[in-house]
Amino acid sequence: MDFGTDFKPVTVQPQEIEGLSFQMITEEMGEHSFSELEYKIVQRIIHASADFELGRSLVFHPRAIEAGISAILQGKPIIADVRMVEAGIAKERIERYGGEVRVHISDPDVMEEAKALGTTRAIIATRKACAQAPGGIYVIGNAPTALLELIRLVKEGAAQPGLVIGMPVGFVSAAESKDELCKLDIPYITNVGRKGGSTIVVAAVNALSLLAVRRAAGELK
Repeated sequence: MDFGTDFKPVTVQPQEIEGLSFQMITEEMGEHSFSELEYKIVQRIIHASADFELGRSLVFHPRAIEAGISAILQGKPIIADVRMVEAGIAKERIERYGGEVRVHISDPDVMEEAKALGTTRAIIATRKACAQAPGGIYVIGNAPTALLELIRLVKEGAAQPGLVIGMPVGFVSAAESKDELCKLDIPYITNVGRKGGSTIVVAAVNALSLLAVRRAAGELK
């Protein structure tokens, strides 16, 4: 294939591109303290962002990976904070075990209640999800208020998430919400600082679902 430029790509084969990318990530990452399964998540996030600083800043609760794999294989729902997160998740791997991806941010009742209370839709959507989805995987990449509300509900005993993937991006309360998440003794995956976003949490979910498929096939202990 002629790209009409002086630069010629090493390969245009998708699997080769991914394999070479992971090889480069491993070489550049060097030594780290992540477990073998945690590193699968880190690797996917760096692959999605090309950001090693972000990858190195990831924080895993000791039970996070097993909790995520178990929730997927048990068909627990995945609750995303925004549609952009929902769009990126590989739903086939979730649905094959009976799960689904839910987003409540644009539900009419959520929008109406948020307006009436003068608060964010993310907060009301989180309350709705927690009432309907115990044991689910809560995936927050955009709204620190959603993560802070989830933390409040966990502390009050009103929420029982199977796993929280909380990496909202931004300047107002983003880093602080992650700090608060790390104080809880529940399974979570998060990172230190302001970085995060839809692409990042999607990468984490998709990496977990790949591990779940391997577990179901007997390829992963």
